[in-house]
Amino acid sequence: MVSKEQRRHELARAKLARQQARREADAAKRRTMAIVAAVLSVLLVVGTVTFLTVRDDDTLPAAAAPTTDASETTEPPVAGGCAYVPDGETTDVTPPPDGEPAVLGATDATIVTGQGPVTIALDPDVAPCTVQSFVSLAQQGYFDGTTCHRLTTSDTLAVLQCGDPTATGGGGPGYSFADETTEDMVYDRGTVAMANAGPDTNGSQFFLVYGDSQLPPNYTVFGTITEGLELLDAVAADGVAPDSASPTDGAPATPVEIETVTVLGGEPLAPEGSAEPSTDAEPTTGAEPSTGAEPSTGTEPAASPTPTGGTT
Repeated sequence: MVSKEQRRHELARAKLARQQARREADAAKRRTMAIVAAVLSVLLVVGTVTFLTVRDDDTLPAAAAPTTDASETTEPPVAGGCAYVPDGETTDVTPPPDGEPAVLGATDATIVTGQGPVTIALDPDVAPCTVQSFVSLAQQGYFDGTTCHRLTTSDTLAVLQCGDPTATGGGGPGYSFADETTEDMVYDRGTVAMANAGPDTNGSQFFLVYGDSQLPPNYTVFGTITEGLELLDAVAADGVAPDSASPTDGAPATPVEIETVTVLGGEPLAPEGSAEPSTDAEPTTGAEPSTGAEPSTGTEPAASPTPTGGTT
């Protein structure tokens, strides 16, 4: 017969065995979690390196999409508002205010070029933050004297890209802002949309579509050309410059210099510190356009339009 003392010892040994089993199970679980964490860390590092390699590769073939060389991305806009995030580039531009965009009525912008005027009906209902930025830049004279640096004439992409003061594809206003895109955006003849270097990298560069183009809905549409498409047709008919890296993608053979951009309608948007826009029905403009100066193409665009900082 088992005595109480023996029974107590048996129970103690059983308890010790259970404790030992739990400790071993816990240790095995910790080892498994450590292995999983190590594997995830390796995958994260590999994924990050791969991501950066893709984004920093500027030797890819010519991209079939308008792009800029901006390397900074923005945070998404605040709920119900706009966010214009500094990207480190020093310019004389004052960004529009963050937050709720200005309420605009019917707003037209006329881009006066050396080839003639192109009039755009801006659409603040679809892209309020984009329109606010474009109008603000126009009122500050940002586009005056700049050159439309890129023309594409392929069967699937027919655009003239403008808005870069450096005429290299890498210039911007010193800030960037988020996309205002929808899945059903299309780029038919007459569309005006923002160029970018990836998600939420909008700055000042935009493109004028003179022929139906096939693009993913990644480029914010903010207006429609109402007058001047025949001027773009004439520029496109002359093709790209002979020394372009691609016969269908490069600086236009007929230089297109923007003399000034005027805005009519809507509310004044000029930020504090810039010239006050007119508050009546007269167009608001930036600096007076230069006269008599020959258009200049500036620096030729890079042989590979795929930018550092993003692929499209």
